[in-house]
Amino acid sequence: MDRAQEYAAIIRRVIEHYAQFKPAYGEIEIETVLDDVTGHYELMYVGWNRKERVHGAIIHVDLRGDKVWIQHDGTEGGIAEDLMQAGIPPEQIVLAFHSPEVRRHTGFAVA
Repeated sequence: MDRAQEYAAIIRRVIEHYAQFKPAYGEIEIETVLDDVTGHYELMYVGWNRKERVHGAIIHVDLRGDKVWIQHDGTEGGIAEDLMQAGIPPEQIVLAFHSPEVRRHTGFAVA
C-alpha cells in the first residue's frame, strides 16, 4: 500500500468514526462523502432543527498527492489530532482553513 492509499484509509476511518455520533438536536441525518478516486472526504449534516434548515460540512478533507488538506474542521477536539494519532505525521497535514501566512506558524505543512 502506498502512502496516498494509507492516508486515504486513515481519513476514511476517522470520518466513519465521527459519523457514528448523531447530533443531540433536530432531525439531522449524517452523510459521508468518501471518494477515493478524487481524494475528497466529507462528513455532512443534513436536516432540520425546528424550523431551521441544517446543511453543511462538519469535516472536509482532501488528499492531494501525499498531503492531507483539512479544508474544514467542525469537530470539538480537532481532526488533525485524530489523523496524527492514526499515523499521519504533521508535516503531511495542511491546515487549509488557515491562510498560508498563518500556516507557517502551526507546526503543520504549509502546502
